Amino acid sequence: MARNQKTRKKKMSKTRYFDYSMLAVLIFLICFGLVMLYSTSSYSALVTYGDSMHYFKRQLIFCVMGLIVIFVVAKFDYHIYIKWAKPLYIVSVFLMLLVKTPLGKEVNGAKRWIQLPFDQQFQPAEVAKIAIILFIPVLICKMGKEIKTLRGIGKILAWGAFSAACVLFLTDNLSTAIIVMGITCIMVFVVHPKTAPFIALFTAGMGVILIAVQIMGRVLVTSENFRMRRILVWLAPEDHAAEGGYQIMQALYAIGSGGFFGKGLGNSAQKMIIPEVQNDMILSIICEELGVFGAILVLVLFGMLLYRLLFIAQNAPDIYGSLIVTGIFAH
Repeated sequence: MARNQKTRKKKMSKTRYFDYSMLAVLIFLICFGLVMLYSTSSYSALVTYGDSMHYFKRQLIFCVMGLIVIFVVAKFDYHIYIKWAKPLYIVSVFLMLLVKTPLGKEVNGAKRWIQLPFDQQFQPAEVAKIAIILFIPVLICKMGKEIKTLRGIGKILAWGAFSAACVLFLTDNLSTAIIVMGITCIMVFVVHPKTAPFIALFTAGMGVILIAVQIMGRVLVTSENFRMRRILVWLAPEDHAAEGGYQIMQALYAIGSGGFFGKGLGNSAQKMIIPEVQNDMILSIICEELGVFGAILVLVLFGMLLYRLLFIAQNAPDIYGSLIVTGIFAH
């Protein structure tokens, strides 16, 4: 009986499953993103670099490299990451420390990058996210039943909190720090048998955040702190339209002017006005050129991608594989 079970496990480990549905969605998202990136950035790229395809060509290179990495990684058994997960975690902290050295590069007022040859920058916080996704499952698997205890949960959260603290204080990146801690919390939530305490804690936390935001919106009028200024702008962009709220207001104009089907691909007017439109504000141009329909299309595609990730997580051969996919899903 035991021999049959071992044989079955060996057959399962040798079976290679490739989710072509997810790959199709991913390729469609990449192609759609490249088209919209060119449409959004062609004007600013022409003005800044003298080449309307500057951002498009750079992103295309990264996309091709990413696809190559996907197919290479898919050839390996993911259990090899168990051995390298902790070293990667340590390396991620070391790389973030380098940001505080002369190798660190400041971009748009934030020092989060390491300068590389050929005028390229590298963001160590991205390595921290990969390290957490691979390392936290190792800790959970080794912990076993201890994960059910408060002490076990504390240990896991401590590893996640340390990485998040490094991201925040070494690279001054609050959003990525929240993502790193969020990935850790979601993994603990998935493996813990009791969900009620987590739901109650999440609900209470959201309530505190909403109350705090409302209080800040009423009490604070101005602040010298960078993050507080961003919160103030987010709460009332129309009151700061000439300063930090300019980008948000122009993006809202773009979204509102698109209607349901948009002005047509390449016909955006706001892309010539919105600062750094090819980055965080690209969705506003999608809404302007393709309308609400285009925004819904993007959401549906990402929904399909998340569904396939959820399917893979539920059908993974073991808890380690399931948690890796859960971390990717959470990210």
